[in-house]
Amino acid sequence: MAEEGLPPTGAASPQLLADADDGSAPFRPNAMACALKERLSADIIHAMKTGEKTRLVTLRFMMAALKQQEIDTRVAVDDTHVIAILTKMTNQRRESIAQFDGAGRVELAAKERAELSIVEQYLPTPLADAEVDMLIAAALQALAAVTLKDMGRVMNALRPQLMGRADLSLVSAKVKQRLGG
Repeated sequence: MAEEGLPPTGAASPQLLADADDGSAPFRPNAMACALKERLSADIIHAMKTGEKTRLVTLRFMMAALKQQEIDTRVAVDDTHVIAILTKMTNQRRESIAQFDGAGRVELAAKERAELSIVEQYLPTPLADAEVDMLIAAALQALAAVTLKDMGRVMNALRPQLMGRADLSLVSAKVKQRLGG
């Protein structure tokens, strides 16, 4: 039996069910399911059934990062959010690998490489350097960018096209070089 003022076990909280005062829809994390998140959930189940421990731990860590983002922002993640979160995770893994290699921690670097390869499976296919250069040239021409002051506008135009498909720090360096920086 539920205590006074608490919803019965298994019932959704009034916070989730009632509309907000501003008229917006209530927060429901699973209201807008995305393909990458569904694929991740299915792969977690598959890894449990097949006993792939490293893969299972990494997939659970990825799902936890997605759920944490949903809780923090109170917005259900879509594929673009998932790609952004996974891109951040790959960057963290690459930094860890460099630090572990520098410190001579071969076993930890190998573990991070294994996790990196799993996370990368959920990102879009990376673009070749020539494709990135073509997108940079098109953005520079479309925005009539000629000075280093235009770099922010160029990167803002390129970011949605390149998120998860290219290392944005390298793209930034290329744009800077082209703008005479």
